[in-house]
Amino acid sequence: MSGDRHRYLFIRILEACNADCFMCEFALSRDSYRFTVDDFAELLPQAVDAGVGYVRFTGGEPLMHRQVVQLVEAGTAAGMRMSLITNGFRLPQMVDTLAAAGLAQIVVSIDGSSGATHDVYRRTPGCFDRALEGLRAARAAGILTRVNTVAGPHNYEQLPELQRVLTEAGVSQWELSALKLERTITYPSREDVLRVCDPIYTGDPEQVLVPLGKRFYGDTPEEQDAFFDQGVTPRASLPLCYVTDDVIYLDPKQGRAFGCSCLPHRDGDGPGGAPLRDEQGRVFLDSPALRKHAELFRTEGPRVCNGCSTTAAGYSDDMARLGAVPAWHY
Repeated sequence: MSGDRHRYLFIRILEACNADCFMCEFALSRDSYRFTVDDFAELLPQAVDAGVGYVRFTGGEPLMHRQVVQLVEAGTAAGMRMSLITNGFRLPQMVDTLAAAGLAQIVVSIDGSSGATHDVYRRTPGCFDRALEGLRAARAAGILTRVNTVAGPHNYEQLPELQRVLTEAGVSQWELSALKLERTITYPSREDVLRVCDPIYTGDPEQVLVPLGKRFYGDTPEEQDAFFDQGVTPRASLPLCYVTDDVIYLDPKQGRAFGCSCLPHRDGDGPGGAPLRDEQGRVFLDSPALRKHAELFRTEGPRVCNGCSTTAAGYSDDMARLGAVPAWHY
């Protein structure tokens, strides 16, 4: 942590999922691993000591976790601002309970502008309508609402309409990040992507919901060349990535910790990151090994990362330029 900024702790609490999204490695997973309330209790004192102020549960689908409400309660009781990311299918029936447990932010994944498209991408009938219903209920319950959208050749033409839908639903934040697959992704026309999508980012934020961070295809001609010609998503700008100062990502099932939520998905040799536990099985959240790993990507990330998110890149650039970033803008 730098100065008085609170850090973000991301925890993958399960890999199981009830959706069948074409772009996701956890589609319809029935993996049995669960991060438990006892696991969280072991971790929380070190999170406090490490300066963590925000915790986000990821998956898989966190609302399939039978202890998710108790996990939110435990984090809230420890003084954390709690968040989770979901496909939204179970959200309408759980939002009041989550609000009572202290949930501060809900992040819902929506990739199409209607059920006719989104439900096809998610291969989950009814998901779009239930996600919007859950977002409206969460907003009414005082929970900060955010939508994460994966943008690609399949849906970029729908994004202006999705912007309108989310604005009318009163969503507070929107992350628009590029589709990432193992194969090369090509767009029919760079010019058409810019024609359709540039107005999304240049809209009046007093009138429409404008995405966080950088454009998913890059803000500068150099970033756009790298994106459309080489498939490199926009990175933190040189010389440093400041995300690694403020973020810890945990994959407890694999026993690994990372300096950014994007790094677990980065291609490379070995498991990556740093061990979460020592040889005696004791948890060390902010270990020397994690700090060494984070420092490597702090200096080299702007040169070598491929798969950065728009919010991560924008967070780092805003930190370099302004010295501060508003809460929940990662």
